[in-house]
Amino acid sequence: MKILLVRTDRIGDLILSTPAIASFRRSFPQARIEALCSTYNATVLDGNTDVDHVLTLPEEPRERAAFAKSLAGKYDMAVALAPVARDYRLVAATRAATRVGYVYRRRWLARLAASRYFTRFAVSEADPDDADRHPERPVRHEVLQVLELVLLAGGVALEPKLVLPLRPEDRDLAARLVPQGQPIAMHFAPRWVTDGSTRETFADLAADVQRRLGKEVVVTYGKEVRSEVELLRTLLPPGARLVGDLSLQQWAAVFERCAAVVTVDTGATHVAAAMGRPTVVVFEHRYFRLNSQEWSPWGVPSALVRKPARANAESLARLREEILEGLERVL
Repeated sequence: MKILLVRTDRIGDLILSTPAIASFRRSFPQARIEALCSTYNATVLDGNTDVDHVLTLPEEPRERAAFAKSLAGKYDMAVALAPVARDYRLVAATRAATRVGYVYRRRWLARLAASRYFTRFAVSEADPDDADRHPERPVRHEVLQVLELVLLAGGVALEPKLVLPLRPEDRDLAARLVPQGQPIAMHFAPRWVTDGSTRETFADLAADVQRRLGKEVVVTYGKEVRSEVELLRTLLPPGARLVGDLSLQQWAAVFERCAAVVTVDTGATHVAAAMGRPTVVVFEHRYFRLNSQEWSPWGVPSALVRKPARANAESLARLREEILEGLERVL
């Protein structure tokens, strides 16, 4: 039996799909399981023994069309692990006898088209408009939504743990970068400087962590904020360490050495959870109810904080206090 698992969107979402991938392996131990990812998120599956092979979707549109055609007839089962039209089309292109996916409750056109793409599909309640319109309805975590696809495909063994393998060299580098004593990791992402928070608040929070919790601070960052880093460096308190330009696995190894992680970025949330680290997440003010249920840290102690609607002095001070109180609870 050959199974193709498709997820071509974000790194964090593919991390949240690793319990389902592990569950397919345990449910179909004799199958050959292949994963189809993007060139961006495929790194999540480096070293993952639950898949036999990882395919990457070409970036050029014409190459993608030819690649999709090449999938026809090669698989007995194909599963779209994300409610994304591109992944739907790739699963449909396999013409597999069993094709599985899920759609959002209020995306009526997608629901109508689902029977064309899939032989079996689930319906998710995690639609932003639907969640806000019906606050009485709970929203399942994305891990649970994707695990439902395993059952829909006939799987019987569910594995709840996130999987993000690290190599010894990743941990060796992290040991050189991160001081002993389990510091607090603060991930600096673009959302810290927009819509209800500021660069200065981030730096003030780092100082508050050092002073109030007596912990060293390690600030991680990615290439998307590289232009901000030098300015941030001038604002951070003495002793705070800036660590960036890391691979996914190196970044995860840094989190693994920390006592807790503070982030506004859901990708960092899921990397931290995969490392078993307590996490404080600052979700955007808009869609807080949905995001804090669907993308909360999975399987680790956590505190969820809502960004203020406006970045005035009073609301920013309250934001820092709520984050500090969250850290005190999870540590």
